[in-house]
Amino acid sequence: MESYKKENYLPIGKMAKANRVTIAALRLYDQMDLLKPAYIDEESGYRYYDIRQSSRLDFIRYMRDLGLGLSDISDLLQKEEVTLIEEKLIEKRRQVDLQLHELKATRDAIERTIHSIDRFRKSPDSGTISLEFIDRRYILHAPCRINFYETGIVAYEQTIQELRNSLLERDMPQILSYSLGTSVRKEDFEQGKFVADKVFIFGDADLKNYGDNVRVLESGMYACIYLDNFDGEIAYAEKLLDYCRAHGYLISGDYICEELTEFNIFDNSQRSMFLRLQIPVKFQKKT
Repeated sequence: MESYKKENYLPIGKMAKANRVTIAALRLYDQMDLLKPAYIDEESGYRYYDIRQSSRLDFIRYMRDLGLGLSDISDLLQKEEVTLIEEKLIEKRRQVDLQLHELKATRDAIERTIHSIDRFRKSPDSGTISLEFIDRRYILHAPCRINFYETGIVAYEQTIQELRNSLLERDMPQILSYSLGTSVRKEDFEQGKFVADKVFIFGDADLKNYGDNVRVLESGMYACIYLDNFDGEIAYAEKLLDYCRAHGYLISGDYICEELTEFNIFDNSQRSMFLRLQIPVKFQKKT
């Protein structure tokens, strides 16, 4: 009875206040054998703690701040093995690294979307042709099994789903899979043949973490035309090809269709696309 009256013994309320925890937390720690009271009055049932037990609370709080759950901490305290603490923290570090990677992917996607909205607002009207310098880009691609130019938008949707499913199997965050593009081989495009060759997502060098089929689109000049619907792509692409020929531009790579934005706000029956059709070009220098 007299032991709890000593100066270094605190009732549960004062112990909680001194260590900035709740009384409920101390009761829970008692139930889980994380921290038992130093003394319990048999008559009143009051719990008393030794002030020196604050070090155990510091350890519990520190492990919690590092992301460990109470059951993990209980396991550590029962086994009293330093190596187990190290193993738990190594596993937690792996989880945090994954979370940071996903957060970075989310932030990058937010930046791209803000940029896309700004570009959409400032882009020319549908049908406008322009010459643009486009910086280096990375794409992660897959072959198109179906030529959706012949079969239509349903086949295009199936192609996109196949790509996304394959990326999810590689643990790619889905948020990275919205910057879409497709291509037609240069040889086919110059002959006026629209045969879907690749479907891909745009990204940065981190795409290499999700597969070997990553390609760099080098910076350069592109002849571009803007379009606000899927069905008009072939007609607009042919218009762009005629423009390049009329100006003597040399086609230097595959034709690309890039989804700049997609906001299905007003029509939920199909994609509301804003596209930039583009052809990489070079110029014959005059001497």
